[in-house]
Amino acid sequence: MASNSDTPPTQNILIVDDDIAVCKMLSLLLEEEGYRCTIAQEAETALGMLTNTPFSLVICDIKLPGKNGTWLLEKIQEYHANIPVIMLTALGETKLAIDCLHIGASDYLLKPPKMTELVRAIERVKAQKSIELAQERYQRELEATVAARTRELQTALKDVNQSYQNTLLALVAALDAREQETSEHSLRVVTYAVAIARQLKLNSKELQIIGRGALLHDIGKIGVPDAVLLKPGELTPEEWEQMRRHPLVGYQMIKSIPFLSEAAEIVLNHHEHYDGTGYPHGRSKEEIPIGARIFAVADALDAMTRNRPYRKGMSLPAALQEITRYAHKQFDPFVVEAFLSIGENELLRICAEINSQPLWHEALTDRLVSADFQ
Repeated sequence: MASNSDTPPTQNILIVDDDIAVCKMLSLLLEEEGYRCTIAQEAETALGMLTNTPFSLVICDIKLPGKNGTWLLEKIQEYHANIPVIMLTALGETKLAIDCLHIGASDYLLKPPKMTELVRAIERVKAQKSIELAQERYQRELEATVAARTRELQTALKDVNQSYQNTLLALVAALDAREQETSEHSLRVVTYAVAIARQLKLNSKELQIIGRGALLHDIGKIGVPDAVLLKPGELTPEEWEQMRRHPLVGYQMIKSIPFLSEAAEIVLNHHEHYDGTGYPHGRSKEEIPIGARIFAVADALDAMTRNRPYRKGMSLPAALQEITRYAHKQFDPFVVEAFLSIGENELLRICAEINSQPLWHEALTDRLVSADFQ
């Protein structure tokens, strides 16, 4: 594995050549230029030296006894890639020298090298290595800065998510304060709506929006007078008119809250019917957002299967038949098909889970904030 440590300044040079006279000549000349030199006459010996000594440059002949200079270059690239290599080659070995450049050599010179050319080559290597080290330092500093900024962003997002959750909790608590059954109904409908949305292969973002819209669909009832909202008997036409305003009131309440702006469309349209007979705007078919069309089925299922003071809740099979009967009328037939594909056994399991476990507001709103529906 290549070393990741910074290369020391180019001053401790390993000269590898089987011709001892060439080694001594190069060593003498380079030492006069201020470099420290060590000599090796075989590739394997040189590789061992590289393991134990922090050389900053290797000058290596291509032709060596036993393992040749190309083999040593490959080993240096494998185990000591931070050490630059200048290859020496005879006049007829230019192709081999070019191959060495492809392997990773920094430069090559013809033998015997002229001293001025050798010093220039070493200076070029030093300059290149300085640039590489500066780039590595910059990269490390940049990565450290990005990591620090990422941590800051994660903290900020966590704070934002907590703020979102607190907003949802406050709105659900407001529902609780007006009508206990309204908020409990909303929590159950979230579970049904998300189950249907999964059957339609909606993504986590869409599931999140539908969950938020289902949770807050009746938030506009905060604006309905108690005398109407909590009236035990039938409502008068005027009172129904007041009740029918709650989708628009709810929409106006949350549409300006950025993380609820898309869910607000479900709040506005949750009483629209597929055939256009709903309210407040009489929208039909695809004019109604998919989230609201999904909600309509989930809402009807919960309403039909829950006991009321004035009637007993339907069985699940009876509710399924009723929803099927109103496909193309109150409900989108495509959504009804997806709903029915969940299967009666799975719906019974969901119902049992809802009835047997407390639906804690905080746990559910945390999921609606994080989009943890997958």
